[in-house]
Amino acid sequence: MKKALFFSMIILAIASCDTGEKTKPTVTEPIVTEPIVTEPIVTEPIVTEPIVTEPLKPTVTITDTSIQNSENPPKDFSELDAQARVFFGSLPQLAANSNNPITDEKVILGKTLYFDNILSKNQTQSCNTCHNLNTYGVDNKSFSEGNDGRFGERNTPTTLNAALHLSQFWDGREPDVEAQVGVPVLNPDEMAMASEEDVIDRLENSDLYIDLFEDAFPLDQTPISFANMQKAIAAFERKLITPSKFDAYMNGNNQALNEAEKEGLNTFIEAGCTTCHMGPLLGGSMYQKFGLHADYWEYTKSKKIDLGRFDVTGKEVDKYVFKVPSLRNISKTAPYFHDGSVESIHESVAIMAKVQVDKELTPEEIERIVLFMETLTGEVPTELRN
Repeated sequence: MKKALFFSMIILAIASCDTGEKTKPTVTEPIVTEPIVTEPIVTEPIVTEPIVTEPLKPTVTITDTSIQNSENPPKDFSELDAQARVFFGSLPQLAANSNNPITDEKVILGKTLYFDNILSKNQTQSCNTCHNLNTYGVDNKSFSEGNDGRFGERNTPTTLNAALHLSQFWDGREPDVEAQVGVPVLNPDEMAMASEEDVIDRLENSDLYIDLFEDAFPLDQTPISFANMQKAIAAFERKLITPSKFDAYMNGNNQALNEAEKEGLNTFIEAGCTTCHMGPLLGGSMYQKFGLHADYWEYTKSKKIDLGRFDVTGKEVDKYVFKVPSLRNISKTAPYFHDGSVESIHESVAIMAKVQVDKELTPEEIERIVLFMETLTGEVPTELRN
């Protein structure tokens, strides 16, 4: 019995040992690298989503044109560009006159006379006193004071680009700058010289002018004359041409004006300003009644109602008619209108829209137009300044 029990125990022990050895490999099943199989590597947070340029967006500024252009493509102004070149045009290099050929000697003489007080009664004023080339050919006053302390009745127009106008003075009473030059010299409200003879006598007593007139008019038996004085100053003024970025635009450079300036140009055209302000000068090429839709003085608060060209022609149709001013350098030549009655260019634009084309422009439209007008500002050539 004991022997049988002993053997039974041995058999059980052997059985349990076999079972243990057989199950050992199966116990290692979890070791099969399932937990290692890229589970820890394929960790979602490591995927670079938080790094994807989202945080960089706030650092992009509005001045980054490359990004701006990709997000907001530039407007197409091709139609406006073509239209503008029909309405306007670029300035020439000089305002030629076949009856008064421009020579270097004439220009030197004309420039000297322009800046010299010798042509005024008390030798206190020159052409440049009222037509100051450092302030765009004007004195920025409503009315200019003459030699004897009297004031003119109309605002002093600029001499810049003036030789390109169809006529001279606000009422167009003189045909060209040659004729215009002599008027203020003899006008008692301006330079107040007594006569042409007095002018010639004064010039003939100057060694400087004897030489300069002989150089400028070598074929004349009497080089010093009132007419030659006019021709010389006019030759100088015919070179006072002031191209600006607008001319680069007119000559084909579509990038010369930026988007805001072109928006202003478009507003200018749509408002009807080109009815009168056209051509290379944006004006200066026609006459027009000031106040087509309303009495101008009601808006300008003018102290005097000026009859304009009526004083020259005596024709009823010319009442309140003036030469349309050029808009070249307009932002620099305040105050505005024939009587200098309005100081602000913004107010001037609003008045013109109302009394000429019967439109009430918004402040935004006015601002756009003024921004465009600033592209018409050029510079007097350095060699022509005093």
